[in-house]
Amino acid sequence: MKKNEKNCAYIDGANLHKGIYSLGWKLDYFRFRIWLKEKYCVDRAYIFIGFIEENESLYAFLRNAGFILVFKKTFTDRYGLVKGNCDADLVLWSVRDFYENVYHKAVIVSSDGDYDSLIKFLLLKGRLKVLLSPYKRCSMLLRETNAPIVYLYNKKFELEYQRSK
Repeated sequence: MKKNEKNCAYIDGANLHKGIYSLGWKLDYFRFRIWLKEKYCVDRAYIFIGFIEENESLYAFLRNAGFILVFKKTFTDRYGLVKGNCDADLVLWSVRDFYENVYHKAVIVSSDGDYDSLIKFLLLKGRLKVLLSPYKRCSMLLRETNAPIVYLYNKKFELEYQRSK
C-alpha cells in the first residue's frame, strides 16, 4: 500500500450499524476510523445517515471519531418506522469525487446490492480499493462483481468496542 495514497471511505451508516449488530457485537467507531486510515489510507471517511434530531449526541460522537456526516432527510412510514434512504447520495458523492479527482481509490462500506453498479464503475476505472461488508454475507450482486471484499465479522478482535474497566 502506498502511504501517500489519499483514499476516501463511503459508508452506508444504517447498513454498517445493522450489520455489526446482527453479528452480536458493537463497533468501536474510534478504532474503526483509525483502522480505515492505517489499513486503507483513508483520508476522508463519509458516513451517510438519516437525520433524526434526537440523535444529535450520536452525530457529535461520530464527528469526534473523525467521520464526516452526510445527512438525508428522514420520514416515518405507515408502520411507524423511520426511513432515510442514503443509497443515491452515497453513489452521487463517490462518483462526483471520482470525477473531481478527490481520491486515489474508494473504500465502500455496505453489503447492499443496490451498490453493484457503483462497484462495477469503480472497478472499471481501477479506483476501488475494497468493499467492506458489515454483514456475514453480502449481496450476491456485489459478490458477482468480483470486487475485493473484506468481511467485518473477521475483524471483531480489532474493531469491537471494549468497555473500559
